[in-house]
Amino acid sequence: MTLVGIPRNPVPPGAEAGMLTAHDGAQLRYARWGPPARGRKGTVCLFGGRAEFIEKYFETVSDLRQRGFAVATMDWRGQGGSSRPLRNKHKGHVEDFAQYDADLALFMSEIVLPDCPPPYFALAHSMGGNILIRAACMRDCWFDRMVLTAPMIALGPGTPSLGLIDMLAQLAVFFGLGDLYVPGGKNEASGLEPFEGNLLTSDRRRYELNRLILEAAPGLGLGSPTIGWVRAAAASMKMINAFGFPPRVHVPMLMLAAGQDRVVSNRGIEELAMQLKAGSRITVDGARHELLQEQDRFREQVWSSFDAFVPGSG
Repeated sequence: MTLVGIPRNPVPPGAEAGMLTAHDGAQLRYARWGPPARGRKGTVCLFGGRAEFIEKYFETVSDLRQRGFAVATMDWRGQGGSSRPLRNKHKGHVEDFAQYDADLALFMSEIVLPDCPPPYFALAHSMGGNILIRAACMRDCWFDRMVLTAPMIALGPGTPSLGLIDMLAQLAVFFGLGDLYVPGGKNEASGLEPFEGNLLTSDRRRYELNRLILEAAPGLGLGSPTIGWVRAAAASMKMINAFGFPPRVHVPMLMLAAGQDRVVSNRGIEELAMQLKAGSRITVDGARHELLQEQDRFREQVWSSFDAFVPGSG
């Protein structure tokens, strides 16, 4: 599947897009952009969250290239332009986050390392942040530094405890219900809801732009998660929060929390940051969950933090 451009969100020039075949046959869409002519500062690998797609980050790609970086990105399996595992293509499903781990390793070995200039930095959001934290424990992790926006370490306020969610989801999967939507789940793509009352961003223009992308390319959209996805996500969050996990993280990491986040837990971000050997946390007061889709005044804080943390940026 090629990249989808619309008049208000054109494909940044110089894009190279394609498909990777995972070990189990899943098709993974990727895109990359070489460094701008004025400098080679390395490559930022960009990873979105659940139900997101490459096109949503064209503005971020341009921001990074203006800073002198090459950019490489991918759609996680089961969403965006990557293949879907279930007959109902609207369902967000994965068996285990280890599948994401394997897809990340394939993307790095086949797309990034051979053709993208080092050093390598990661910029990941929400679920993508969860996956990158897992990678940060690897002895030979590819990244010199990571910047994670609203990483999914624990769920936001008002949700049941992680232990209860994990127990109920495991029980449902045991009885063969893993492919079903979570209670109240639906086919309607995430991001098509009215702007008023949304939990993702206070920026109407960017929110409506993402709606236009989904209207132009409905196949990029993804509905609610399945019970199986919830079980896999809960297991991954439990692993990250387990005693003994934080000391294994050896990649310097900056986590940016959104002050008005109702999707993931800011307390979880704070607690993990305090336990990391080389981790820090900054809260962007007033912002909602999707920091890179927020108003300019919030995005400017994100980029100021990024520039101060990533060598050569700014």
